[in-house]
Amino acid sequence: MSDLLAGRADVAAGLAVYGADPVDRSAPASVRDALVARGVPAKLAAKDPTLWGPEAQAEARNRLGWLDTHRRSRELLPQLAELTEELADLDHVVLAGMGGSSLAPEVIARTLGRPLTVLDTTDPGQVRAALADRLERTVVVVSSKSGATVETDSHRRAYWQAFLDAGMTEAEAARHFVVVTDPGSPLEATANEMGVVTIYADPEVGGRYSALTAFGLVPAALAGVEVMQLLDEAEALAEALDRDADNPGLALGVALGAAATTGRDKVALVPDGTGIDGLGDWAEQLIAESTGKAGLGILPVVVESPQAPGATGRDVLTVTYGGALDAGAVPGGGCAPDVAVNGPLGAHFLTWEYATAIAGVVLGVDPFDQPNVTESKENTARILASGAPAETPTFTEGAIEVYAPPGAPGDLAGVLRWLLDGLGGDGYLAVVAYLDRHADAGAAGLRPLLAEAAGRPVTFGWGPRFLHSTGQYHKGGPQVGSYLQLTGAVTDDLPVPGRPYSFGELQAAQAAGDRQALAGRERPVLRLHLTERAAGVAQLLDAAGRTRT
Repeated sequence: MSDLLAGRADVAAGLAVYGADPVDRSAPASVRDALVARGVPAKLAAKDPTLWGPEAQAEARNRLGWLDTHRRSRELLPQLAELTEELADLDHVVLAGMGGSSLAPEVIARTLGRPLTVLDTTDPGQVRAALADRLERTVVVVSSKSGATVETDSHRRAYWQAFLDAGMTEAEAARHFVVVTDPGSPLEATANEMGVVTIYADPEVGGRYSALTAFGLVPAALAGVEVMQLLDEAEALAEALDRDADNPGLALGVALGAAATTGRDKVALVPDGTGIDGLGDWAEQLIAESTGKAGLGILPVVVESPQAPGATGRDVLTVTYGGALDAGAVPGGGCAPDVAVNGPLGAHFLTWEYATAIAGVVLGVDPFDQPNVTESKENTARILASGAPAETPTFTEGAIEVYAPPGAPGDLAGVLRWLLDGLGGDGYLAVVAYLDRHADAGAAGLRPLLAEAAGRPVTFGWGPRFLHSTGQYHKGGPQVGSYLQLTGAVTDDLPVPGRPYSFGELQAAQAAGDRQALAGRERPVLRLHLTERAAGVAQLLDAAGRTRT
C-alpha cells in the first residue's frame, strides 16, 4: 500500500488513479516520459490515427470517435425521453446483444440499481426463461453494429415468434422492439421490414468502445437510468485527456503498458466495494480484445472481491476499481493493489478506453481490430452445416463425461490437478462454460477454487459471451493458455425460428468450434460435459476443492 500512495495520484473530474508512478518506475526507463516526449497524450486526444503504426492507420482513422462521442450522444437525449415515455407500460427491458453491445449497459444498470435482463447466450434454458418472463410487458432492445451476429439474430427471431404466438399482430409485436445499429447496416434493413423503431449508433466507434453511444445509453435509459449524468461525467474527464499531468487515462495506460512490457502481462480487475458493480466484465473485453493479438497482449483476470484468490502474482498487475472515495479513505478495498482507480462511472468508461489505447501504443498493437474473432464463428457455421465430429468420452465419473487429452489421469480430481500442474510459470487457465448463466450460476465458483489450487491466473467466462471478449486474446495473444470447457446436457431444446437449427444445436456448435480453434494451436483443452447439470456442477466444485490438498 505504501507504493500505491508513494507517487502522485492523477486526478480529474472526480476520478483518481493511484499507484501508476511506482509501476512506471519499475520499468528500465519511464514509459510515461517516453510517451510525453512523443506528444502522445495530446495526439490521442486529437484523434491522431498514426499512433499505432502505418498498418493500423486506416482502421484507427474510423475508430477514434469514442474520444468525444459523449458530446454527439447528447443529440439522443430528446429521442430517448420521448421513447421512454411512449413505452412506459413496457417495464421489462431485455437487451439482446453480444460483447460491446451488452457489457456496458449491464454495468450501468447494475451500478445504478436499475433492472435490465441481458440476453447474451445461446443456452436454450436461459433463452426460454427470458421468453417466459413478463412477455406482454417486455421491450426487446436488439443491439448489433452489423446485425450479422448469430446470437442476437436468433434472439430477435425467438422474441418475434413469441409475441406472435401470444396473439399479437405484427404491428403490435413491432411496438415491443427497439433496434440499435449503425446506419446502413443489414440490421437497419431488417428493422425497416419489421416496422420497429431504429436508433442509430455512432459509426466512428467500435463495439467495445461504445459504452457512451446508443449501444450503452438506449437500454440504460429504457431501464430508468438518467443517462445524461454519464455523459456529463465523461465530458468533465475529457478535458484532461490532452494533458501530460493530471491525466488519469494516461496514468492508467502507462501502468498497464509498463507492467506488460516488464513481465506483468496479466491484470487482475478487482472491485473494491465502493459502488461500481461489474466494471471488470466490461474492462475485460476492452483490454483483451484490444491488446490480445500478434502473440502479444494483456490478459484481464476478473476477480470477485479483494479477498478472492488470484488477485496477485509474480506476473500480475493488481488493479482495484470503484466509486469516489470518502476523504481520508485508503484505496483498494482492503487488499494491497498496485493501482487503484476510483471515480464516477461515466469517467471510468472514458478513462479505461483511453488507457487501453495508450497500452496499445506501448505494446505496438492495433487496439481497434480483432483479427482472430471470426475463426470460431467460421468453425461454428461449418459444424452447423455438416454436423459435429463424433466424440467418445475418455471416462465418465458420476454426472460428468470427461474428454481429456492423451496422458491425462482417469479420475476427475486428478485430471483437474493435471491441467493445473501443466500451467508452468507463465501460463493461465481459462474456464469457459457453455451453460445457463443463471440456472447454472454455481459453476462460476470454479474460478476461485482453481486459482487457489493453481497459484496462477484463472479466468472464467460464460459461452458464447466470452467469444466476443477474451476469445480474441485466447487465439491472438501469447499462446500460454490452458482451457477447461464446460458443456451441459439439453433436456428442453428451443428452435430458432426460420433457421434449420435449435438453440441447443447452436450452443453445441459454438463450443465445438471454439475447441477446434484452440486445439489447432496445440493448447491443452479439457472438456467436461455435465449429463445432469445441477449434480454435475456440485460434483465439479467438490473435485476442484480437492485439487487444493
